[in-house]
Amino acid sequence: MSSRLSAAVLALCAAAPAIAQEFTAKQLQSFYDKVSPAVCIVNYSSNVTNPNTGEISKRNTRALGLIVSPKGLVMAHGHMQIENSEPFSIKISVGQGDNEKDYDGKLLTKPDDVNICLIEIVNDQDVSFPHVDFTPGPLNLGDPVALIGLMGDTLDFNRAIVVRRIGSVLEKPRKTLCLDERLLFGYVGSPVMDLAGRIVGVVGFDLSTQEGGDLYVRSGHPLVYQSELFAKYIANPPGESAAKNGSDGAFLGVFSQPLTDDLAEYWKLPTNGGIVISTVMPDSPASAAGLQPGDVIVNFNNIPVTFKLDREVANFTKLVRDAGAGTQVPVKLLRGGQPVEATVTLVERPKSARDAGEFEDTIFGLTVREITQDLRVVLNLGTDVEGVIVRRVKSGSWAQLGEMMPGVIIMNFGGHPVKSIEDFKAAVEKVAEAKPAEFTVFARVGARTGFFRLQPRWNTGN
Repeated sequence: MSSRLSAAVLALCAAAPAIAQEFTAKQLQSFYDKVSPAVCIVNYSSNVTNPNTGEISKRNTRALGLIVSPKGLVMAHGHMQIENSEPFSIKISVGQGDNEKDYDGKLLTKPDDVNICLIEIVNDQDVSFPHVDFTPGPLNLGDPVALIGLMGDTLDFNRAIVVRRIGSVLEKPRKTLCLDERLLFGYVGSPVMDLAGRIVGVVGFDLSTQEGGDLYVRSGHPLVYQSELFAKYIANPPGESAAKNGSDGAFLGVFSQPLTDDLAEYWKLPTNGGIVISTVMPDSPASAAGLQPGDVIVNFNNIPVTFKLDREVANFTKLVRDAGAGTQVPVKLLRGGQPVEATVTLVERPKSARDAGEFEDTIFGLTVREITQDLRVVLNLGTDVEGVIVRRVKSGSWAQLGEMMPGVIIMNFGGHPVKSIEDFKAAVEKVAEAKPAEFTVFARVGARTGFFRLQPRWNTGN
């Protein structure tokens, strides 16, 4: 290790004597030498979908990765894979300076029960990667821990050590260890060493949905994910497209918001909180039970509903999901200030926009998706509107030259009706076979319908 880093470690010890006196400079040096080679950089792009318009924007970003097996399994923070965002073009930078080397990365199926992502380094050579081995060990309130993260781009993403303590222990929804201070984003996913020199976990920010992350919001503060939570995924990594275990839970079929004190005052309702129904999906359990926009749910499945904050709406989603499909649930609500009772029979959650089928047309440059029920509600589409929605338009493609854009709903392609992805595939094949000098695409954009004119140049390719 360079003398500059040695000086930095010693300076850290001098600057924070209350903590660093428990970690010797020798321990921190050993930790850095042993673990820093396994800290890598994950560079990736993501397409972020605006749920209101279907418009897709591309973002390039990076994250700390931690190599956890000699074959090149990399663990990163769970925010790489979130709703309405799809990571791609993943590159893993291993090593530093002249020894840095880039590899392609393959994203694996995200675990349901811990908020991490797993990436497999794609490598056809016989390489044994530097990696960390975890050893379970207890951490208690006040214990010091050492972390290795990434500094910023102005410092060439050098690896750096910080020392923190376990500042709080939360018991719900599972035992959760909180660090005593906030951290820079370059430390999310960093390895955590205890005073005995064991690598006992990694730094995270949020709990997964299955852990209760919807009900108990812990975002914005660094946590320690103990190694016991993810050891099974290191031993047996999930597949690239492995199916999730279990279902997404039960479905009610409403869009909602919390009953704030302001709304309660306006409607002359008690200020005890609740869930205000803003939209009822057609053909949903809520619709069948007679629930209406403006209803205020105050009790669901014999559980009081007292939510007043936007972030607490997720708590209601969890109540519904956990009730189970096929369950008859009693619901107490206020309608026009008067108490009303209903019984709702929940069903399996239908396919959402993020799970919708997709097709990439390489001829005209369009990537389209099927229209799911939740997207119909968001875009205010009646059941009479049939077609596919454009998710991406390839730069320089014939579709882009024809001024097509994400969010467009294609209902007819080159004279061929389109009601599904299969219809669209068939229409593309028929137009490509006919090779017309130009053709039209009938589509819906917002509340309007109209035509796009495409003029492919068949002799030049796309």
